[in-house]
Amino acid sequence: MQNISRKKIFFPINAAFRNYLKMYEREIKLPLTYQELRYYDQSISVYDKEGKDTLWETVFYPQSMVGPIHAGLKRIYSILKAGGDQTAEEHLHIERIDYCTFGNSHPFRIKIVNNYNEVYDYFYIKIADASRIYGLELEHILSPYWMNFLVDGNTLVEEHIAGVPGDQFILHYLDRLDFNPKRIAKEFVKFNERCFVRLLGDMRSYNFVFDITPDFDDVQFRIRAIDFDQQFYEGRRTLYMPQYFKENRVFVDLAIKHLNAEVVKQYQQEERAVIARRIKVQRHRIKDLRDVIMTDRVSFPEKIQQLGDELAEYYHDTVFSRCKTMGEIIERSLKRLLVSSLR
Repeated sequence: MQNISRKKIFFPINAAFRNYLKMYEREIKLPLTYQELRYYDQSISVYDKEGKDTLWETVFYPQSMVGPIHAGLKRIYSILKAGGDQTAEEHLHIERIDYCTFGNSHPFRIKIVNNYNEVYDYFYIKIADASRIYGLELEHILSPYWMNFLVDGNTLVEEHIAGVPGDQFILHYLDRLDFNPKRIAKEFVKFNERCFVRLLGDMRSYNFVFDITPDFDDVQFRIRAIDFDQQFYEGRRTLYMPQYFKENRVFVDLAIKHLNAEVVKQYQQEERAVIARRIKVQRHRIKDLRDVIMTDRVSFPEKIQQLGDELAEYYHDTVFSRCKTMGEIIERSLKRLLVSSLR
């Protein structure tokens, strides 16, 4: 069983990282802050279709605050989705604001609805933790997915990532006859490799989603991380490998059943080759981000030393054990990947 830190502390965004975020247009002035959303005066629990408590609460504000808050949220949505164009705001309304009482980030989830067709969307407002933002930015650069988020001071706004949560996929989708278990196993192997290379931790089944796409002759699966709080924070190597979490055991069993060792190695190498190509394409952005991470404090010395020692043993590479920051560790991990891609 994996041991995740019960309460991960929030790391502030330092000046160098904030300059990076401004350079790449991630930081922008927003009309509403996370702290202002905390001034609700009532809440009710949100239950799922089976009557179970979701650990989210729908919150309500004093009447004098509703108008400004809803207007601010619609403007944030315009900035996030439409580059600040405000023409759609007149036919949008905020249907619900939920607050999560579980976990580290305590996010607000905003449900926004188009009045013309009743199509709805979600976005999230959270505390701007440097670890999480590093995770979002590395996901944007190194994964196949575009990450849409904004920062203003201590406020973080994130686009909703659509998909079936991994734990729900296990319960309701895994055994469908039209779903090829070999494709599910293949995607989990690649996801596991991607998390390990970029040191994204705590990928238990409820922290990632399945994007399911019918293709002309089969159904395709893609796994997307949705929680980035544990970006290079913990000290144990296995916490960055989803295969070691008991919540993911069913996917490991699928891989054991349907994939032999040679095929697993093939899929791991394919994923590493794709990441290497992304690094080369985004080399200037990666360099700018690396320069910031190298000196930032986003973990503790004992965790950094433990992870460095464990990776040194795993890779038979003593450079890891000499790393003094998480930035140095992630740089070494990506550099090894680049060097191996040139062979």
